[in-house]
Amino acid sequence: MSTATDAPQSPADDRDALGEIERRVLWLSTAIIDAANRRGDPSGLKVGGHQASSASMVTIMTTLWFEHLRAGDRVSVKPHASPVLHAINYLLGELDESYLPTLRAFGGLQSYPSRSKDPDPVDYSTGSVGIGATAPIWGALARRYVASRFGDDAQGRQYSLVGDAELDEGAVWEAILDPMVGELGEVVWIVDLNRQSLDRVVPKIGTPRIEGMFRAAGWQVLTVKYGRLLHELFARPGGDALRARIDGMPNPEYQRLLRCDAAEVRTRLPDVGPGGDGAALAGLVEGLDDDTLLAAVRNLGGHDPAALGEALDGIDDSRPTVILAYTVKGHGLATAGHPQNHGSILTADQMGELAATVGADPDGPWQRFGSDTAAGALCAATARRLRREAPETDPVPALPRDIGRTPTGRATTQAALGRALLDLTREAPDAAGRVVTLCPDVSSSTNLGGWVNKVGVWSTAERKDWFDDDPETILHWRERPTGQHLELGIAEGNLVGALGELGATWSRWGRPLLPIGVLYDPFVERALEPWAFGIYAGGQSILVGTPSGVSLAPEGGAHQSITTPSVGLEQPGCVTYEPAFAIDVEWTLLASLARLGRPDGTSAYLRLSTRPVDQSLAAVPADPAARERRRRQVVAGAYPLRRADTERPDLTIAAAGPLLTEALDAADRLAVLGHAVDVVGVTSPGLLFGAVQSRTGRPAAPQVEPWVLESAFPARRASPLVTLLDGHPHTLAFLAGINRVPATHLGVTRFGQSGDLASVYAHHGLDADAVVGAALDLL
Repeated sequence: MSTATDAPQSPADDRDALGEIERRVLWLSTAIIDAANRRGDPSGLKVGGHQASSASMVTIMTTLWFEHLRAGDRVSVKPHASPVLHAINYLLGELDESYLPTLRAFGGLQSYPSRSKDPDPVDYSTGSVGIGATAPIWGALARRYVASRFGDDAQGRQYSLVGDAELDEGAVWEAILDPMVGELGEVVWIVDLNRQSLDRVVPKIGTPRIEGMFRAAGWQVLTVKYGRLLHELFARPGGDALRARIDGMPNPEYQRLLRCDAAEVRTRLPDVGPGGDGAALAGLVEGLDDDTLLAAVRNLGGHDPAALGEALDGIDDSRPTVILAYTVKGHGLATAGHPQNHGSILTADQMGELAATVGADPDGPWQRFGSDTAAGALCAATARRLRREAPETDPVPALPRDIGRTPTGRATTQAALGRALLDLTREAPDAAGRVVTLCPDVSSSTNLGGWVNKVGVWSTAERKDWFDDDPETILHWRERPTGQHLELGIAEGNLVGALGELGATWSRWGRPLLPIGVLYDPFVERALEPWAFGIYAGGQSILVGTPSGVSLAPEGGAHQSITTPSVGLEQPGCVTYEPAFAIDVEWTLLASLARLGRPDGTSAYLRLSTRPVDQSLAAVPADPAARERRRRQVVAGAYPLRRADTERPDLTIAAAGPLLTEALDAADRLAVLGHAVDVVGVTSPGLLFGAVQSRTGRPAAPQVEPWVLESAFPARRASPLVTLLDGHPHTLAFLAGINRVPATHLGVTRFGQSGDLASVYAHHGLDADAVVGAALDLL
């Protein structure tokens, strides 16, 4: 891998031009926010923006873009610095001027960097604190996986520009501590260490502790604390006292100095207290003019291009690196260092003062540099250096719609997942070669053992399996660069972070993958935010939650998921399935895989169970045409499993997942009582709801098939309805509105208990007795 020192240098390494660009970026980023707030919102709602948070990043981003970045590098920009990114893209010719006044406007620049919605180049979507910061880690992992699988030689660093307050997020440390991350030398974090959060100056930022945590995780730590002016002053008589004073100063006291005039600084700075060399420091301060003194107080390393450049040139590419860059929040603005500057907006007078300071024109705020200027030449050279060609995307190999087996005996939907993946390796090896599975240390307990044994575990280098010759070892852990399974630690956020980036390789490098993440369904909600954010950013993947519901009865309430069916129904960019039978798993999995790795693709969530079910109950048609019709119904969201031999039934039972068995049992018992019952298997509440919305003329996703409503719930057979699932009952409650029938909805609304399956089902009112009772009440 090449290093930062290989990056082409700017023409004549023109520091003056770089300084001019830095001042213009400060102006543009501030003016973008100013224009948004002057535009206002007719409702009176605050538009917002973060001028101070942007200003603290200006030097860092200008130095990085105009001196060190290469075309193969990717950068995740901290959410509140999005105007700086847009300002840089504008100067590089990557953003039209018409967008600059549109921050936070409908159809304009997004509030935070968005890879899928902003009009200019954005490498990583950010905005959900901690998730954007860690995304380049998983981007680096995905790039390495693609390189090892397809022989690509794509290179480049993965940068994260992180606010220091963002380090409070647990997701950050979960990612840093994963053993796999310590091998990713292309990962570079630059922390904007401005020591302020939204509400206050952080009193104890604990920089040495942060350094120690990164070092303990195997990272290289580079600290950029002071700029050239302070280093020059440290070398003078009294300089040691000045360094000791600043180093020992609490954060709030330092921030208060930033708000002082020169006279106040002369009084406050030499006040070193007992044991300090106040006389030497007073002598040094006395010899400085006012401008130099005020500049020295603000001369932190994060605002010194030379100091930042030295750190960037010193990166060790054999391990991840973090650069802790000390900055002033609001640097260069009238609000610099104020404890409440986070969301403050400069006044018109303050904007005028800023324009005069940086050489901008408030009446023509969007000026670029002329091509005949040194700054213009540097912008043009940087644009050429960073220009990327759009990748040609490989087509996803053809996937079968039906492998053709008809499962028999008793099986679980969880086990059916592993079986379907193994069948895919035989029926469609090219497509199976694009599949990559991920687990947070639950491969064996989620029935992926056979798949893992077949395809191996991915690793950057081949590692010896010391248990390969142990006859009692069932799961063989063969690690090699050709493996297709990634095992992460027990951190669901890491799993779905990697899942999102593996699901974005089709758009980043033209290499579509078919990523499947498998985790315990009770922890889907823990992983939901980063997974949802990955979908928002363009990552397409399949999330499998298993085992699910109270059907894993002995595990007790802590491991019984209740709300995940509705979570899946409501997640944008995702199709949710809860299959009842092994054949349903195969069909929905293949359909979900076929939707991945393409511009119009979509993600999927499969909710599976460990409850063994008699597969003959699926009544899969033997006739090929009838079988294909059933497959289409399963994939579209619902299918009629049993039709009563009557023109209109007395009752319809619609059930999802393993509780379809209770529905069939109840239907048999009701038939004995003289009631004709239809039974409908629901595989996707979300697709059915989309079909209902489509029927009323509302927009629906492309995968929604409106015909499925008449197929599963024909108006001519409309009857009172009982819905049933191993989750919250409101998930299926909308089905009563299809034909406007009276209904009762059964499901789980309480925390569960441990016990045998019959006892747990009876406790929650999910057993056949409860279904029969609800039916008789309706009838």
